[in-house]
Amino acid sequence: MDVDAILLARIQFAFTVTFHIIFPSFSIGLAAFIATLLVRWRMTGEDHFHRLARFWTKIFAVSFAMGVVSGIVLSYQFGTNWAKFSVVAGNIIGPLLGYEVLTAFFLEATFLGIMLFGWQRVPPNLHVLSAILVAIGTSFSAFWILSANSWMQTPAGFEMKDGIAYPVSWLEIVFNPSFPYRFAHMFTAAYLTTSVVVLSVGARYLVQGRFLEEAKTMVRMGLGMVAILAPLQLVIGDAHGLNTAEHQPVKVAAMEGHWDGSKPGELLLFAWPDEKAEKNHFEIGIPHLASLIITHSYDGLFKGLKDFKAEERPPVLPVFFAFRVMVGVGLLLIAIGFVGTFLWWRRKVFSAQWYLKPLIYAWPLGFIAIVCGWWVTETGRQPYLVYGILKTMDAVSPVAFGAVLTTLILFVLIYTSVFSMGILYINRLIDKGPEGKAIAPEGNASVGARPIAAAQDATRSALGSED
Repeated sequence: MDVDAILLARIQFAFTVTFHIIFPSFSIGLAAFIATLLVRWRMTGEDHFHRLARFWTKIFAVSFAMGVVSGIVLSYQFGTNWAKFSVVAGNIIGPLLGYEVLTAFFLEATFLGIMLFGWQRVPPNLHVLSAILVAIGTSFSAFWILSANSWMQTPAGFEMKDGIAYPVSWLEIVFNPSFPYRFAHMFTAAYLTTSVVVLSVGARYLVQGRFLEEAKTMVRMGLGMVAILAPLQLVIGDAHGLNTAEHQPVKVAAMEGHWDGSKPGELLLFAWPDEKAEKNHFEIGIPHLASLIITHSYDGLFKGLKDFKAEERPPVLPVFFAFRVMVGVGLLLIAIGFVGTFLWWRRKVFSAQWYLKPLIYAWPLGFIAIVCGWWVTETGRQPYLVYGILKTMDAVSPVAFGAVLTTLILFVLIYTSVFSMGILYINRLIDKGPEGKAIAPEGNASVGARPIAAAQDATRSALGSED
């Protein structure tokens, strides 16, 4: 493989988007979790819901900031490294991203400040409403971003004139053939990822014997969501797979390591795909099971990689293994939810150390699944940037090799340092735990009488000097 400017631009985008996808996914689920905690606090009056909401809001602030920063970098890359993509697809992608700013970013920007800084300084109901609206804003953001990404996977509602895409039906563009499946799959993944983190932190405190009331609430809420969402994600993933088989059959062939479309596919538990030899080595599989899953027929046939020209196939090896890691993590989460629910039913979930101790280290599972799923989606679309319309090699800007290499090195250095500090800081907040001042009686809540003092208080809180 030749290392040229195109390859470096692809590596640069893959590197930055891999970092970026982690934080918005976490923020989407965490915003909803915080809003739920505050609603429960208003309904029950129990202080530990308030302490938990304040604790997780500090973590949300760090995650949200890193998501915004890494997202801005991506938008600049469209202009620097992928200018031809903007020329060909800008009439479609530009408005979709604009809708995100209008509906999601403005909503988040308006109420995020109240959510972060309004503790005991605005009326409680307004603060709860702000948290709910921030959660809705993050969901709107996911809606538009996934709509844009889905259109790149299954473009619809447009016409090509002189090599440029022009919108014909915005309804078809937004709700393109893969959007409902992709949105449901990603949205569920975001909630599931957050649930695993909450469950893991709750298990950590239970094992340490700290913050027991808050820990039990986190385990109940996290485990409840994992037990529901993990099996649901399996069902959604199956529907998403059927949709992909219909619109991007070569991606499914790569996911399954399926070369010969004239035979029923076996579900490969392990194999080493060899693209040059067009076959797999060291195969361990279950006959006909891939056909049963993809076609819902024991002897069903689906296209193999050999049915496509070599230059029209995605890189098989990363797609094949990333898909297996994603599915493996999903099955592990189903097992965690099933065992935890059984222990909960037996009233032993808070004391079963053999179950809780491994859970402490389970927090990255959702992130791993999301990153692997993203790699399957994006790598499996290759060699196209916009499927069937624009190939990746035709979308790159005429940027010099040295310039792309320099920026790639800078991104690696900056991302590694900044995001490492962010993750370490989040871990520090978790170590510190959901401590805080006692909640002031509702009647004592002031309404932003001293905004500067509010900002100072929030800053001290973010730096960990409060509480």
